[in-house]
Amino acid sequence: MKHFSFKLLLISCFFVQTLMAQSGKVERIEPPCWWTNMNNTEVELLVNGKNIADAKVSLSNYAGVKLKKVEKAENSNYLYVTLDISNKAKAGKIKLDFAGQSVEYELKDKTAPKPQGVSSSDFIYLLMPDRFANGDEKNDFVAGYLQNVQRDSAFGRHGGDLQGILNHLDYFQELGVTALWLCPEIENNQPKESYHGYAATDLYKIDPRIGTNELYKQYVEECHKKNIKVVKDVVFNHIGNEHWLYKDLPSKNWVHQFKEFTRTNYRAVAVLDPYASQADKDKMSDGWFDTHMPDLNQKDPHLAKYLIQNSLWWVAYSGLDCYRIDTYPYPDQDFMIEWGKTMLQEFPTLGIFGEIWDNDKNVQNYFMKSKVKTTPAPVMTGATDFPLFYASQKAVNEDFGWDKGVMQWYYTLTQDYLYENAYNNVIFLDNHDIDRYYSCVGEDTAKLKMGLTFLLTTRGIPSIFYGTEILMSNKGFWGNHDKLRSEFPGGWKDNPKNKFTAAGRTEAENEIFNLVKNLANYRKNHAALQNGKLMQFVPDAGVYVYFRYNEKETIMVIENSNKTESKVNTARFAERMKGFSSAKNILNNQNISNLSEFTIPAKTAWVLELK
Repeated sequence: MKHFSFKLLLISCFFVQTLMAQSGKVERIEPPCWWTNMNNTEVELLVNGKNIADAKVSLSNYAGVKLKKVEKAENSNYLYVTLDISNKAKAGKIKLDFAGQSVEYELKDKTAPKPQGVSSSDFIYLLMPDRFANGDEKNDFVAGYLQNVQRDSAFGRHGGDLQGILNHLDYFQELGVTALWLCPEIENNQPKESYHGYAATDLYKIDPRIGTNELYKQYVEECHKKNIKVVKDVVFNHIGNEHWLYKDLPSKNWVHQFKEFTRTNYRAVAVLDPYASQADKDKMSDGWFDTHMPDLNQKDPHLAKYLIQNSLWWVAYSGLDCYRIDTYPYPDQDFMIEWGKTMLQEFPTLGIFGEIWDNDKNVQNYFMKSKVKTTPAPVMTGATDFPLFYASQKAVNEDFGWDKGVMQWYYTLTQDYLYENAYNNVIFLDNHDIDRYYSCVGEDTAKLKMGLTFLLTTRGIPSIFYGTEILMSNKGFWGNHDKLRSEFPGGWKDNPKNKFTAAGRTEAENEIFNLVKNLANYRKNHAALQNGKLMQFVPDAGVYVYFRYNEKETIMVIENSNKTESKVNTARFAERMKGFSSAKNILNNQNISNLSEFTIPAKTAWVLELK
């Protein structure tokens, strides 16, 4: 009998251990919290724990909250738990039970301010946090992270962080910046090239070498106090191969799988090509962006919810104003449309613009709200305007011709009829992925001034890449990341010069800084340069003239691309100049009393406020 009891005890212990192994413990729940009073009352929790799949799930009584559904994932380490949180629910901590393990899940009041969005009244400053300013040296080395500060390496981390950005908000204000766009701040715990932020390893966590979630929220609040909006850069196409989810996928279907590494063909045009092979379309959308960037399959409904909820979470948590979407054409486009609709249903004032890296306006237009019907019907209203970027290089580098030089600006803008609203496009001269404009124009400050003047006076939302205003340069991006993405001088204690101050800048650097500052602040105070109408005249003899105007003011811009001074007879511009007798050049404060004819110096731009 004793022998039988001992055997029974062993069997019982084994049975209990088996149950424990099967049920496991909850190790992580994402989203980590949620909010009351959301338009969509449902939230799907991704619950992670060793062998959690067979755990019986229950919800303690909580007014306004119901446990709607529990689904097993393909991987036994995950459960999908759907809660319905009615508008009657109050903030507090609900209790979920997983086979005897009680877990608290917090509901918070949605208190973040409404997103302000971005518009053509804004001036965006793009920067890479790791390379801008090191405000907190204590987070340069974080235990357990695969890469810490290596300032002598172009591909290493340099230590820039959120505190460094916070320390220089006055600099942005002085420059006339109204919105900050940071390359991704979320965790990138990759063994190399983790500094740029585009290979995420945790979508709910600010990288500790850059800051904390709490500091990011403070960053948004401090920006708003300075009347600076916040743009968050997000990637839906891929994650990093060190992401905790990739190492233990809820379902194999979350990532596009191949027998051997298959890279995307980077051909966005294949998505809309009526004659494209399915193989080309699939390679574009499903191929990996790089060897360490697993390609996400947004057709999986649970992954789609996970990504959408993550975007909702960051807005509700931080109060950010706008999303910039990396590699917009690469994810499943039905998902992108659903993402956009969901975001705008919840946050109607949220700004959205996407990266569509193509020189063809028809390709760019396909992925945006358009006057030309496309299938599927996009919801995104603005994009990073690559066609105008390419035109801005040719405009100042090429000699004038039938379709060359400043004709490139003219021709590119003539195609704005395609867009629903071209003023929503983010326009730029350079960014974090391409050669700096100053280098592309042969470090010719006259050409740089022409480009900057166009940027800040034409239609759209102007964006400047950090350092362009102080003549930062590089000689070929792909071999010189250290030059393109170099440290902003003055952001590190050991920098010999502090370019954040006029005293630390050279005369030439101050000249460009002041040009941007004066134009940006003038633009901030003159609606004609924000949302006023644009009228351009066909360039003649290398001189390009256009007007920005509304009922109250008219501003005339003259770009002389010639290597010699040019005389400009204004008779052909009568329909916009009628009634005006004088002007003020806002770039040098000179008054002009004779508007019938101008002599404008070589390689020079004028911005005239007509009186």
